[in-house]
Amino acid sequence: MLVFLGNPGKEYEKTRHNAAWLAAQRLPFYEALTWQNKFKGLYAVFAGQSRLILLMPQTFMNLAGSCVSACAGFFKIAPGEIMAVHDELELPFAAIGFRFGGGLGGHNGLRSLKESLGTGDFWRLRLGIGRPARGDVSSHVLGRFSDTEEALLGDFLGKAVDILPACIEDPEKAALDYAKISL
Repeated sequence: MLVFLGNPGKEYEKTRHNAAWLAAQRLPFYEALTWQNKFKGLYAVFAGQSRLILLMPQTFMNLAGSCVSACAGFFKIAPGEIMAVHDELELPFAAIGFRFGGGLGGHNGLRSLKESLGTGDFWRLRLGIGRPARGDVSSHVLGRFSDTEEALLGDFLGKAVDILPACIEDPEKAALDYAKISL
Protein backbone atom coordinates (compact mmCIF):
# COMPACT_ATOMS: atom_id res chain seq x y z
CA MET A 1 0.00 0.00 0.00
CA LEU A 2 1.29 3.44 -0.96
CA VAL A 3 0.21 6.19 1.42
CA PHE A 4 0.65 9.76 0.19
CA LEU A 5 0.56 12.09 3.19
CA GLY A 6 -0.82 15.59 2.81
CA ASN A 7 -3.49 18.01 3.96
CA PRO A 8 -6.89 18.45 2.27
CA GLY A 9 -8.16 21.81 1.10
CA LYS A 10 -7.31 24.40 -1.52
CA GLU A 11 -5.17 26.43 0.87
CA TYR A 12 -2.74 23.49 1.29
CA GLU A 13 -2.65 22.26 -2.33
CA LYS A 14 0.76 23.57 -3.31
CA THR A 15 2.46 23.65 0.08
CA ARG A 16 5.60 21.81 1.13
CA HIS A 17 3.52 19.57 3.42
CA ASN A 18 1.69 18.31 0.33
CA ALA A 19 4.83 17.32 -1.59
CA ALA A 20 3.66 13.69 -1.51
CA TRP A 21 0.30 14.55 -3.07
CA LEU A 22 2.06 16.56 -5.76
CA ALA A 23 4.26 13.52 -6.45
CA ALA A 24 1.22 11.20 -6.61
CA GLN A 25 -0.31 13.39 -9.31
CA ARG A 26 2.81 12.73 -11.43
CA LEU A 27 2.31 8.97 -11.48
CA PRO A 28 1.89 7.91 -15.12
CA PHE A 29 -1.33 6.05 -14.29
CA TYR A 30 -2.75 8.66 -11.88
CA GLU A 31 -5.45 9.96 -14.24
CA ALA A 32 -6.63 6.41 -15.03
CA LEU A 33 -7.23 5.53 -11.37
CA THR A 34 -10.73 5.35 -9.96
CA TRP A 35 -10.57 6.99 -6.55
CA GLN A 36 -13.11 5.96 -3.93
CA ASN A 37 -13.96 7.78 -0.72
CA LYS A 38 -13.64 5.43 2.25
CA PHE A 39 -11.63 5.16 5.50
CA LYS A 40 -11.65 9.00 5.83
CA GLY A 41 -9.55 9.10 2.68
CA LEU A 42 -9.39 8.48 -1.03
CA TYR A 43 -8.10 5.13 -2.19
CA ALA A 44 -7.58 3.49 -5.54
CA VAL A 45 -6.50 0.04 -6.64
CA PHE A 46 -3.83 -0.26 -9.33
CA ALA A 47 -3.56 -3.68 -10.91
CA GLY A 48 -0.10 -3.75 -12.48
CA GLN A 49 2.25 -6.70 -11.99
CA SER A 50 0.63 -7.02 -8.58
CA ARG A 51 -2.24 -5.26 -6.87
CA LEU A 52 -1.25 -1.96 -5.29
CA ILE A 53 -3.49 0.10 -3.02
CA LEU A 54 -2.91 3.86 -3.18
CA LEU A 55 -4.24 5.98 -0.33
CA MET A 56 -4.51 9.73 0.19
CA PRO A 57 -5.85 10.36 3.72
CA GLN A 58 -8.31 13.25 3.75
CA THR A 59 -7.83 13.84 7.45
CA PHE A 60 -5.28 16.45 8.33
CA MET A 61 -1.70 15.25 8.53
CA ASN A 62 -1.65 14.63 12.27
CA LEU A 63 -4.74 12.36 12.04
CA ALA A 64 -3.68 10.31 8.99
CA GLY A 65 -3.00 7.16 11.02
CA SER A 66 -6.67 6.34 11.57
CA CYS A 67 -7.24 6.37 7.80
CA VAL A 68 -4.16 4.25 7.11
CA SER A 69 -4.90 1.65 9.78
CA ALA A 70 -8.55 1.33 8.65
CA CYS A 71 -7.53 0.83 5.02
CA ALA A 72 -4.71 -1.58 5.93
CA GLY A 73 -7.10 -3.57 8.11
CA PHE A 74 -9.72 -3.77 5.37
CA PHE A 75 -7.22 -4.99 2.75
CA LYS A 76 -5.25 -7.11 5.28
CA ILE A 77 -2.00 -5.24 4.70
CA ALA A 78 0.74 -5.56 7.31
CA PRO A 79 2.70 -2.46 8.41
CA GLY A 80 5.83 -3.81 6.66
CA GLU A 81 3.89 -3.73 3.37
CA ILE A 82 3.06 -0.03 3.72
CA MET A 83 5.11 2.78 2.17
CA ALA A 84 4.45 6.31 3.39
CA VAL A 85 5.44 9.02 0.92
CA HIS A 86 5.96 12.25 2.85
CA ASP A 87 7.69 15.60 3.09
CA GLU A 88 10.92 15.57 5.10
CA LEU A 89 12.35 18.58 6.94
CA GLU A 90 15.61 16.78 7.72
CA LEU A 91 16.56 16.43 4.05
CA PRO A 92 17.55 19.45 1.96
CA PHE A 93 15.11 20.55 -0.69
CA ALA A 94 15.05 18.14 -3.66
CA ALA A 95 16.86 15.34 -1.80
CA ILE A 96 15.06 11.99 -1.67
CA GLY A 97 15.55 9.22 0.85
CA PHE A 98 14.11 5.73 1.14
CA ARG A 99 14.27 3.61 4.26
CA PHE A 100 12.48 1.23 6.55
CA GLY A 101 11.42 2.53 9.96
CA GLY A 102 13.54 5.06 11.77
CA GLY A 103 12.80 8.13 13.82
CA LEU A 104 9.83 10.40 13.33
CA GLY A 105 11.80 13.65 13.12
CA GLY A 106 8.86 15.54 14.64
CA HIS A 107 6.64 14.64 11.65
CA ASN A 108 3.08 14.52 12.97
CA GLY A 109 1.83 12.40 10.05
CA LEU A 110 4.43 9.71 10.75
CA ARG A 111 3.68 9.92 14.46
CA SER A 112 0.00 9.32 13.73
CA LEU A 113 0.81 6.33 11.52
CA LYS A 114 3.06 4.82 14.18
CA GLU A 115 0.42 5.29 16.88
CA SER A 116 -2.40 3.83 14.78
CA LEU A 117 -0.40 0.93 13.33
CA GLY A 118 1.24 0.14 16.66
CA THR A 119 4.69 0.25 15.07
CA GLY A 120 7.02 2.52 13.11
CA ASP A 121 8.14 -0.43 11.01
CA PHE A 122 6.90 0.68 7.61
CA TRP A 123 8.69 1.96 4.50
CA ARG A 124 9.21 5.68 3.94
CA LEU A 125 9.89 7.59 0.75
CA ARG A 126 11.14 10.90 2.14
CA LEU A 127 10.83 14.03 -0.02
CA GLY A 128 13.25 16.69 1.18
CA ILE A 129 11.72 20.12 1.78
CA GLY A 130 14.59 21.44 3.89
CA ARG A 131 14.48 23.02 7.31
CA PRO A 132 14.06 26.81 7.44
CA ALA A 133 17.24 28.71 8.33
CA ARG A 134 15.17 30.72 10.78
CA GLY A 135 11.55 31.18 11.59
CA ASP A 136 8.68 28.91 12.39
CA VAL A 137 8.83 25.31 11.13
CA SER A 138 5.03 25.15 10.91
CA SER A 139 4.93 28.20 8.63
CA HIS A 140 7.65 26.60 6.50
CA VAL A 141 5.91 23.25 5.98
CA LEU A 142 2.51 24.87 5.46
CA GLY A 143 3.99 27.50 3.15
CA ARG A 144 4.32 27.41 -0.60
CA PHE A 145 7.55 26.56 -2.35
CA SER A 146 9.86 29.49 -3.09
CA ASP A 147 10.35 30.60 -6.70
CA THR A 148 13.74 28.86 -6.74
CA GLU A 149 12.22 25.63 -5.38
CA GLU A 150 9.27 25.90 -7.75
CA ALA A 151 11.68 25.96 -10.71
CA LEU A 152 13.15 22.60 -9.57
CA LEU A 153 9.94 21.04 -8.27
CA GLY A 154 9.02 19.20 -11.48
CA ASP A 155 12.40 17.49 -11.76
CA PHE A 156 12.43 16.70 -8.03
CA LEU A 157 8.98 15.11 -7.97
CA GLY A 158 9.67 13.37 -11.29
CA LYS A 159 12.77 11.75 -9.77
CA ALA A 160 10.73 10.55 -6.78
CA VAL A 161 8.15 8.97 -9.10
CA ASP A 162 10.94 7.43 -11.22
CA ILE A 163 12.41 5.52 -8.27
CA LEU A 164 9.04 4.41 -6.88
CA PRO A 165 8.83 1.18 -8.95
CA ALA A 166 12.25 0.04 -7.64
CA CYS A 167 11.12 0.81 -4.08
CA ILE A 168 8.01 -1.31 -4.56
CA GLU A 169 9.64 -4.23 -6.41
CA ASP A 170 12.70 -4.69 -4.19
CA PRO A 171 12.53 -2.39 -1.17
CA GLU A 172 15.61 -3.83 0.56
CA LYS A 173 17.80 -3.15 -2.49
CA ALA A 174 16.16 0.26 -3.02
CA ALA A 175 16.89 1.19 0.60
CA LEU A 176 20.59 0.71 -0.17
CA ASP A 177 20.45 2.43 -3.57
CA TYR A 178 18.27 5.35 -2.49
CA ALA A 179 19.15 5.94 1.16
CA LYS A 180 19.73 9.55 0.11
CA ILE A 181 19.93 10.99 -3.38
CA SER A 182 19.75 14.51 -4.75
CA LEU A 183 18.93 16.06 -8.10
